[in-house]
Parts: sequence; C-alpha cells; structure tokens
Amino acid sequence: MKIIFFGTPDFVVPIAEGLYKAFRTTREKGVVAVVTQPPKPTGRKQLLEYSPIDKWAFDRNIQILHDFADLPEADLGVVAAYGRIIPNSVIKHFPHGILNVHPSLLPKYRGASPIQGAIAAGETQTGVTIIKMDELMDHGPIVSSFREDILPDDSNDTLRNKLFERTVDFLVALIPNYVNGKINLKEQNHDEATFTKILKKDDGYIENIFEDPTTTFNKFRAYDPWPGIWTKVKINNEVLRLKILKCHLENDKLVLDEVQLEGKNPVSWEEFQRGHSGFELSS
Repeated sequence: MKIIFFGTPDFVVPIAEGLYKAFRTTREKGVVAVVTQPPKPTGRKQLLEYSPIDKWAFDRNIQILHDFADLPEADLGVVAAYGRIIPNSVIKHFPHGILNVHPSLLPKYRGASPIQGAIAAGETQTGVTIIKMDELMDHGPIVSSFREDILPDDSNDTLRNKLFERTVDFLVALIPNYVNGKINLKEQNHDEATFTKILKKDDGYIENIFEDPTTTFNKFRAYDPWPGIWTKVKINNEVLRLKILKCHLENDKLVLDEVQLEGKNPVSWEEFQRGHSGFELSS
C-alpha cells in the first residue's frame, strides 16, 4: 500500500513515523511522499525554516511536496494538522480517499482549534475522530474514534500530545480494515455540529479575570502557550496589557501566580501588586 501523508507541525511527526514503520515493506511501499507547508523566512536574517514533517521526510529520503501539483500515485491519503484546505480534486486522487485525523469527538468542535475549544468550554472528555474526508470541513463520515479524559490540569499542549501519541497505534491498526472494506462508515449528525476558529491574539483578552474564575482558568489552560490570556490595567492613567503567565484555582477562586506587564519582565503577582499599588483593572 502506498500512502501520502499531509501534515506540518512537530506533534504529528509520530503519526508519520508510525505509518512509515508499519507499512514500509519495500522502498516503493508505505509512505511514498509527504505534503507539508513550504519553508518560511524566520529571524533577523530571514533564513528559511522548514516544517518538522519536511525535515522528517528529508531524513528518510521521502518525496516532499509543498503544494498539490505532481502528486505521485498512491492508494490512500492521511492528513493530520496540515494547515490548508484540501480540494476535492486531490481527495479524488486516491482510490481509498483521504483519512483525516481530527482531535475532537465529531461533530463537536469542527474547525481549526478543537482542543482549545473543548478545554475552554470546560469539557471533561474529548477524543480523536478518524473521518473519510469530503469537500467540506470536518464533515465526512466517521471511520472510527476514541475517547480521552481531559484532566483538570491539562493544557492545550499536554492534551494535544496525549491525543496524537495515542492516535499512532489506533490509526495503524485501523487502516488495513478500512482499505479492505471491513469498516462500516457512520454519517455524522450534522445538526449537532459545533465549530471552532483560527485563534488570534485578541481571543485571549478577558475584561474581568476575577468575575468567573473557572471560565478564566479554563481559557488559561486552553490558550497556553498561545495566544495566552491577558487583561487591561490602568496605572497612572495609562492603560496597559497584563498577561497572565501562571495561575490556579483555590477554593473556586482564581489565584494569580505570575504576570507580565507589557514592556516589562515577568514577575510574581505579589511583586506586581507591591510595585503598582494603585493599579485598576480596566475595560
């Protein structure tokens, strides 16, 4: 079986490696190509930075593509956090279609930020759904799924890593039965679909961080490390951003541990209060 893997960030490298090890019987079988985001200029010298999947494929002498042109022949596509819409013409390129690894229990939390969305909403359970991709976002029929508890101290990073690490063996075991027609696909209940968006820096703004401690803490966990959460404070009649770097709940109250005023270094909440005794929360 020939597979083309679509993916970009570091946390999907274990999936690519799992597919590579499980299905490579000869040089012409298994993961025969990857499609990943093109390199981007970074830093002061604007040197090109290649994606983790790009580097992974280069080290294994696997064909690397940065767009959909010249796709080699393959039986199956697998996509995990690729970062671009895949057109229907590409989906139809594969006799068995494309399997999409989506980190939520579809149809809930479709879109770009499902893990952050689940944590921010206070969910205690999520999972990964493998769907057969169609032309609509996260809309295709369900091949299979698994559930994963969201722990009280889980952040976006910790939960995401657990989900994608567990996906490796799950997906490898699933593919043979899928391509041999031994799995009955299940249509999603589209009436129950919820949607998430591409997060921006301003999504981390909370006007009154102490008004609803649980909601604030859930957003802190969901948006760690990016975009983070922040509020506005007024100091000497100047309104400044205050980023919450560390916090926790104690007896249902929000306790701030570390903060950072814009233009300043991180300090403990106690240090901040001592240095700015007349500050006010500002809307």
